[in-house]
Amino acid sequence: MNFQHYLLTFFIAFFFGCNTATEKAIEPNIIPKPLSQKINDGFFILDISTAIETYGEFKNVANYLNSFLTENYNLKLPSNKSNNQIKFITDFTIKNDEGYHLKINKNNILISAKTSKGAFYAVQSLIQLLPIKTDTKAIAIQCLVIEDEPQFKYRGMHLDVGRHFFSVDFIKKYINLMSILKMNTFHWHLTEDQGWRIEIKKYPKLQEIAAYRDETLIGHYSDQPHQFDGKKYGGFYTQEEIKEIVKYASDRQITVIPEIEMPGHSQAAIAAYPELGCTNKQVKVATKWGVFEEVYCPKESTFNFLEDVIDEVVTLFPGTYIHIGGDEAPKTNWKKCNHCQKIIKKEGLKDEHELQSYFITRMEKYINSKGKQIIGWDEILEGGLAPNATVMSWRGTKGAIQAAKEKHNVVLTPQSHCYFDHYQSTNENEPTAIGGFLPLEKVYRFNPIPKELTKEEAKYVLGAQGNVWTEYMKTPEKVEYMAFPRMIALSEVLWSTAENKNYHNFKKRLVVYQQRLDKLNVNYANHLYEINGNISFKNKQVFYNLKASSNDKTIRFTVDGTNPNSTSTTYKKPILIEKNTIIKAASFNKQVMISTIFSESINKHKAIGNPISLNVAPHKAYNSGGKQALINGVSGSNKRYGDKEWLGFAGDDLEITINFNTPKEINSISTRFYNGNGQWIYAPKEVALILNIENGKVISTKSKIKNSDSLLVNFNYNIQKYNTEKLKFTTLKLIIPNYGIIPEGKQGAGHKAWTFIDEIIVE
Repeated sequence: MNFQHYLLTFFIAFFFGCNTATEKAIEPNIIPKPLSQKINDGFFILDISTAIETYGEFKNVANYLNSFLTENYNLKLPSNKSNNQIKFITDFTIKNDEGYHLKINKNNILISAKTSKGAFYAVQSLIQLLPIKTDTKAIAIQCLVIEDEPQFKYRGMHLDVGRHFFSVDFIKKYINLMSILKMNTFHWHLTEDQGWRIEIKKYPKLQEIAAYRDETLIGHYSDQPHQFDGKKYGGFYTQEEIKEIVKYASDRQITVIPEIEMPGHSQAAIAAYPELGCTNKQVKVATKWGVFEEVYCPKESTFNFLEDVIDEVVTLFPGTYIHIGGDEAPKTNWKKCNHCQKIIKKEGLKDEHELQSYFITRMEKYINSKGKQIIGWDEILEGGLAPNATVMSWRGTKGAIQAAKEKHNVVLTPQSHCYFDHYQSTNENEPTAIGGFLPLEKVYRFNPIPKELTKEEAKYVLGAQGNVWTEYMKTPEKVEYMAFPRMIALSEVLWSTAENKNYHNFKKRLVVYQQRLDKLNVNYANHLYEINGNISFKNKQVFYNLKASSNDKTIRFTVDGTNPNSTSTTYKKPILIEKNTIIKAASFNKQVMISTIFSESINKHKAIGNPISLNVAPHKAYNSGGKQALINGVSGSNKRYGDKEWLGFAGDDLEITINFNTPKEINSISTRFYNGNGQWIYAPKEVALILNIENGKVISTKSKIKNSDSLLVNFNYNIQKYNTEKLKFTTLKLIIPNYGIIPEGKQGAGHKAWTFIDEIIVE
């Protein structure tokens, strides 16, 4: 520290009183973790004597920093040279356009970058080195050197405003939260069956009719019968509002990609202009979620409409891409449409899938003529991929692998790791979500490069994106709860190297980062100290293991169903289970409970711990508990199928065999099936049982399961009334045929249903 600066700091402390003394520099806890970070001795003092020196393209970034300091620390810095300064430097030796060097010395802070993007990201790292709140007028910043750059070019977040509409202010807040995490792409889902959200001046009915629905579904889609609120709902963004948002994003180095869905998810537009569909019938804007048969008809008037829409869209969004959707477009109306069939014959197309490719390719040519490229969901691969299209792979990684092998750019956004509308906790009190289970750690461990790709093919992977579909998110607070902290984990996946990633270290930094979210008034989910548990077996005994998400805190538990408190038993080793037991547990920081209460009921029935085999493996996305989950004494959630206890099978006939270690006298066999038809999940129509008796005889039986609208369908078989001789059984086999093809008019029509089965209880 030079002498003049020392005197000035002393004067500040003397003039403003002891509360303004310089605080100790905070420990660096930057998210996403930088490529290289070296801590040096000493600190830089940021105060009213500090100046900002910058030139050319970095001026806007410097203004952003100055505005932040003024708003948060009441420090407005002059733009001039000083012995105590923050200096922006253009450095063309930095190869990555988004890379930067940040050097904090005792007398200055040097921000070096090739472009304004890199300079902006350096500023975001610098901001995370500042205290979250302070009463001082002199802020100490740790001396260090950071050299940093992202691992992926595309670091995206998505927001669906079709299902639920959000204000301009919230869209800005969402974008700002992205920018702080060095995300660079905002995918704005603007059109849907349930609402058209972008002003198109040539077609005023899109604003008058398509932007509003008569009512909205109440509760979950799987709840039967469906209930509605009876209230008109909707809204749209004017073109001036869109320009304002795009400018706001650009100032934060974020590109906005608009999504204009085609040919499916277009019922709202067809409600406004029925001639766009194949039937010419008047329909209404959809009032519930799902996939609808009303899709654009590939006739000249439709293409003229879409081209007119694109003409207005491209003037609003300066980025490279226009997202055209391309997903979930039922072919039912196309199959019945004489015009569609004539096009198939005229163009020499094989079927309606190739007709979709024809549709997408034609629109791609027009969009290309406007200087833009298309990006679409992986269904655009069906029937042949349009020549210059980029694929967004959501149905797993298969689409990404195919597209990359065909030398098309891809963005990974698989449901398994990137759908932030899924549940993030097994806690029964979690707010309603669409389904699935995607905890924070699973997001963090995501690798956007599929292992099936060669090093050369992997170059076509641009990055990844988190998706926020808002069917069950009516408010900004709910969006924030579902997006955070999973967006934070994804930011590190996309920015930081694999070598620099460590989940335990990430959680420690996240604790600090959450304080920043508090200051920004973000309603994030906090499951950092949440308890989880699992069954284990040793020496033919059953144990229950408890684990906290952050294992540096004390776990206290009870086994009698009462809530734990500061005097409850401290968990030190697995809990022996000798009978039916209800375990409740929570994390404690000293005497204070810092987590929600975890509860698990264990049914110590006769099949626990015995060998089990399946004829087919569960789908990898719904197999976290493994086959033993079917006989571990723990039942799955009553509300959702995505936890580790439910096993899911994609269209397979299922055979489950349990071999008893010692012959067992059995009174009953029961299980249950998830029946969420809106999610393509159907209970089976029948279950067959084959029981082998120790005397060599076999009992076979088959039970029909009644068709039901219930979310959970129970299966119970009472052996006791037939087993008057008290026979003992050696083997139990359940044969469960798949429901079959989902009927027309239902979600997933034409596809094979999923089967989800819970605990098999043998008593």
